[in-house]
Amino acid sequence: MRRILVVDDDARLRELLTRYLTEQDFTVDAVADGPGMDKALSRRLYDILILDVMLPGEDGLSLCRRLRAEGRTLPILMLTARGDEVDRITGLELGADDYLGKPFNPRELVARVNAILRRQGNAPASQITFGPFLLDIQARRLTVDGKQIDITTADFELLRVFATHPHQPLSRDTLMQLARGRDYLPFDRSIDVRISRLRRVLERDPTHPQWIQTLWGSGYVFTPPPE
Repeated sequence: MRRILVVDDDARLRELLTRYLTEQDFTVDAVADGPGMDKALSRRLYDILILDVMLPGEDGLSLCRRLRAEGRTLPILMLTARGDEVDRITGLELGADDYLGKPFNPRELVARVNAILRRQGNAPASQITFGPFLLDIQARRLTVDGKQIDITTADFELLRVFATHPHQPLSRDTLMQLARGRDYLPFDRSIDVRISRLRRVLERDPTHPQWIQTLWGSGYVFTPPPE
């Protein structure tokens, strides 16, 4: 089931969108502002972000700019005031995938969400390059400067999760679910062991990692350099 994060300070609209999108078979979380968005994104992964422009504190345009500057590729659908062409153009220039003016028909919102998700799904990356490394997902092969590196299937799956979610904080629960398809158990430290193995493969100095960094108390983040 696809998961949506709605960021809008209008409590009534959040409630309506949550109810309607849930009826359309989406899993929905809804928050009121930027801090709520940051907290939600640190806890789980989303397929799309519905982001209102007019928010208290850091507005939607600033949030969109920050997310893209952090390297996040999460699709963003922006909600703008009807007729506010400047916000729509600015949002698209900052990296939003689409926009929808308020007030809107919920059916149009769902249609635009589905269109964005179809575009995302039609072009999955089968090869991911970071630094001197090439991760070939289809061939299930990792190479460095053209030379293949032997890693276990479990380690490959974990690296695939990191490489397809760059710059996104990932909790141990999320890593376990995405890499192994099951819930993480509090006494299961296999993720930490596998990360240690990956660091020995990727890092020049595993004791001072640059690629896979620890976020104390929350998990890990994969930080490839900008291309």
